[in-house]
Amino acid sequence: MRGYYLCSMKRFLIVIALIISFQSAKSQYNDSTFHHITLSSTGSINKTNDDKAYLLNNSLSWGIKRNDIVLNSSNTWLYGKQNGNLSNNDFSSSLNFNLYKTLPHFYYWGLLNYNTSYSLKVKNQFLGGLGVAYSFLDKDDAYLNISDGVLYDKSSLVEGENYNTYRNSLRLNYYFEFKGLLSISGNHFLQSSFSRKNDYIIRSSTTLGLKLKKWISLTASLNYNKMNVTHSENLNFTYGLILDKYF
Repeated sequence: MRGYYLCSMKRFLIVIALIISFQSAKSQYNDSTFHHITLSSTGSINKTNDDKAYLLNNSLSWGIKRNDIVLNSSNTWLYGKQNGNLSNNDFSSSLNFNLYKTLPHFYYWGLLNYNTSYSLKVKNQFLGGLGVAYSFLDKDDAYLNISDGVLYDKSSLVEGENYNTYRNSLRLNYYFEFKGLLSISGNHFLQSSFSRKNDYIIRSSTTLGLKLKKWISLTASLNYNKMNVTHSENLNFTYGLILDKYF
């Protein structure tokens, strides 16, 4: 277990170092911004006479805009213990692009994603695919987007099963800001296998933010994940800080 933890921590630190070396990372840009970077550090601690639990959730994302193409990367690491026992050691890294070449508010997307999750009983999962998306709202303070596409999934589970499948990937993404101070954002996925009955993945994240300055916010996040093939799910609530910078 200690080796698994050290391995995941090394992966996260390596990704951070690579991203910082590019000096580049939200999905909205204007004519004068070409880079965007977001750093989030949140957590929760619960201690009673009989129980003790803590959860740490760290993420780093970056983006680059060039003409009609936006390239984004995000990396997250969720680690937690309950009563001295490991409850979460979940790492995810993704790279995606958006191509704006046709109708206004419409774009094509491509995705490469790697996941490993102690709580969802996944050793390794590689996802890659293509799709389309449309933004019903596309303003600085109001964003509503729906996307759909096909993903290839190659997974290795803790219980020993290795399998490949194609999935439909449906996503709802939104961001609303009120008077420049309070914001709510969400990213919700349903990824169902075309060939494996009752094999679906749910990923849901909802975040509330209170801006202290233009680039720093207090935040509270509710995250839910379910992988039906392993009969595993997790629900976690964290709070902390987000650093968000366009340049």
